[in-house]
Amino acid sequence: MNDPDTTNIGHYDPQALPQTRSFSELPPLSLYIHIPWCIAKCPYCDFNSHKAPSGELPENTYIEALLHDLESEVPDIWGRQISSVFIGGGTPSLFSASAIDRLLSGVRALLTLPPGIEITLEANPGTFEQQRFADFNAAGINRLSLGIQSFNDHHLKALGRVHGSDESLRAAELARAAGFDNFNLDLMYGLPGQTVNQALEDLQQAINVDPKHLSLYQLTLEPNTLFHKYPPELPDHDALHDMQQAISEQLRQHDYRRYEISAWARNGAVSEHNRNYWQFGDYIGIGAGAHGKISRADTATITRRIKQKKPEHYLATAGRPDCVIEQHEIPLADTGLEFMMNALRLVDGFNPLIFRSHTGIDIQPWKKALDAAEAAGLLNYSAVSIRPTDRGLDFLNDLLEHFMSPV
Repeated sequence: MNDPDTTNIGHYDPQALPQTRSFSELPPLSLYIHIPWCIAKCPYCDFNSHKAPSGELPENTYIEALLHDLESEVPDIWGRQISSVFIGGGTPSLFSASAIDRLLSGVRALLTLPPGIEITLEANPGTFEQQRFADFNAAGINRLSLGIQSFNDHHLKALGRVHGSDESLRAAELARAAGFDNFNLDLMYGLPGQTVNQALEDLQQAINVDPKHLSLYQLTLEPNTLFHKYPPELPDHDALHDMQQAISEQLRQHDYRRYEISAWARNGAVSEHNRNYWQFGDYIGIGAGAHGKISRADTATITRRIKQKKPEHYLATAGRPDCVIEQHEIPLADTGLEFMMNALRLVDGFNPLIFRSHTGIDIQPWKKALDAAEAAGLLNYSAVSIRPTDRGLDFLNDLLEHFMSPV
């Protein structure tokens, strides 16, 4: 595969930028809730996760802190309806179903949740039993995301996972038996020593469970992880390319449709929560290390904020101004890149009208960037659609370079 020609980089037109944003409507608003504890820290993980303390987790204290945190966010989103809820981590399934029930009851008291709203809980094999899953379902969770990663015991051990392949299969079976018709399986490929056939065997095991949604992630060595410090030997570029092509073909044969770089769905069962991220929607972030993005029409701003990362610091500050450790407004000139970093992960791209409604700016200042990206074969665009080509999905960083501010 040849690299694309990036000699003619587009960028934006500073003269076409407005002086301020103007929102005629605000984007959809999701809620993300972070529960930071895990049984053990995986060597590849760069999420804000922490080894669970010995003894009982501080469920009641943490839920109280989450609700104080949420209450402090309400003035910025007053009157807006929530479109999805995602409880991630960490391993949220370490919390009891009664704790999740109290959490969601508190959320409903503070926010407007429409009937049938997608409410997802991340869970890892080995942290539940069927009754626990049934109780999560009764508490209001209607979608599960199971962190399987692999069905191969050798690869699970290499990844530092605390469960085995039998538990992986049992987790999916228990989820269905507990009443979850809608669940996702997370799988990784490009693992240390993994062959193409082994990756396809993993995938077939997942397909046999018949999930509506599959997330396929290539293992990458992220900074500040044990794997980055002591890198394992991973498959080479050619093997990874063969793996990706074979995975895509196998999923298509089983009626899964790729709708985002790493996400495949059957019968239209896309993740509404993640799609809102990818379309540059808004989201409240509560919990240790949670990120949030909020647009406001009255101030004509889009603001990102991050909460205290260490659980003990979060518990001590939740609901107070010092719980926020970082906050900044997205500059007008950075809007194109910020939006495209999300939306160009979507296979079908987006309608330009979404850019206008979700950013408060017309897309015109980035026309030069769009023209150059299209000329490089990375993107197709018209008055009603802007979407990456297959080449653009393969070389997303090169595509995004067109939307960076010129040096």
